[in-house]
Amino acid sequence: MNAYLVGGFVRDRLLDRPHNDRDWVVVGSTPEEMLARGFQQVGRDFPVFLHPRSKEEYALARGRNADGNLTVSPDISLEEDLARRDLTINAIAMNGAGQIIDPFGGRKDLEQRILRHLPSFGDDPLRILRLARLAAELNFSIAKQTKSLARQMAARGDLATLAPERIWQELQRALLTPSPRRFVEVLRELHALKEILPEVDALFGIPQPEKYHPEIDTGVHVLMALDRVTELTPDPLVRFAVLVHDLGKAVTPPEYWPSHRGHEALGVPLVDRVCRRLRIPEHYRKLARKTSRYHLMVHLAFDLKPATLTKLLDDLDAWRAPEDFERFLLACQSDAQGRKGLQGQPYPQADYLRRIHALTKDISARDVPGHISGKQIGKAIHQLRCRKIATFRRQYSPDDRPGQDDSGAAGC
Repeated sequence: MNAYLVGGFVRDRLLDRPHNDRDWVVVGSTPEEMLARGFQQVGRDFPVFLHPRSKEEYALARGRNADGNLTVSPDISLEEDLARRDLTINAIAMNGAGQIIDPFGGRKDLEQRILRHLPSFGDDPLRILRLARLAAELNFSIAKQTKSLARQMAARGDLATLAPERIWQELQRALLTPSPRRFVEVLRELHALKEILPEVDALFGIPQPEKYHPEIDTGVHVLMALDRVTELTPDPLVRFAVLVHDLGKAVTPPEYWPSHRGHEALGVPLVDRVCRRLRIPEHYRKLARKTSRYHLMVHLAFDLKPATLTKLLDDLDAWRAPEDFERFLLACQSDAQGRKGLQGQPYPQADYLRRIHALTKDISARDVPGHISGKQIGKAIHQLRCRKIATFRRQYSPDDRPGQDDSGAAGC
């Protein structure tokens, strides 16, 4: 059996990057022979087999028949199989002796750090997203002809044929790259962002007050916030929340620009729309909704009264889901620091709320005096939290902040 390592494993090995998952292509064999050797079939239309011991994937070589359709046959050569792949750097194979087979110049493109398409690139529009994701993952440039082809595919509506699950899978992988910003930029350059994430694409060109956003353009701010969240955490949930946190600014009344009063609430249904359309998991949607709705309140945390702070943490479900509360704070910090010239500024609001959460998280019904039940217990717990926060605010004065009003406890 002639088996060759292919795809990302070979590419990453040549780049001296971590390369764990190994995929094989088998030349000159049949499904019957693979089964006879003890392999387990897991594909139907184009059979893929699991090795009986290593469980690594082995796919039979694929090529095109006289009608131009993909087919499997023992007569298909390794070069024919590699030719149907998306990019030259993914069309390199290696045999069991470690010898490299590179019929399309992939090694040269690796050396020059270029993503260049093969003739079959247009077979699957998802390859446009993969192109952007690899640009973000590898920090490679894209060949001029490849950009042109991707734009043509986007212009004729090819991306509209993609299943939502496939789009989300690629977007999720892009959020895990070293530069999600680059992924968004490349999609926009290829005219694909408006097809995949029109709500994000609409943010470019939307002005913001220069006093608070020296970068002015909302789309640029989102890219800068993505840069900051990438530095803060590898968590894709937080990175997605940052990507969609300001969607409401594209639908605020233009006559009031550059102000965007109420953009937080306006963004929530847009977040829901994105998540429904791409069938994004619910835990991503919940965090993104909270970030859209409440990020401005966190920026103003020092000015909020104890009752408002208590309600904020309650709305964020901070006491029952502290891990999501921490994710939320990281998203807010990324928004605040994702501004031109302000990337290194402190963000004490996050620590302020962390301390408030720590002081109030253990307050429960057992701390309520007397004999009450039902809704009264909830109100009593709310009062205890308010008082705890009020006491803390009287003692907390970061940098002797002006305008700290401790009388808010009366609002409890």
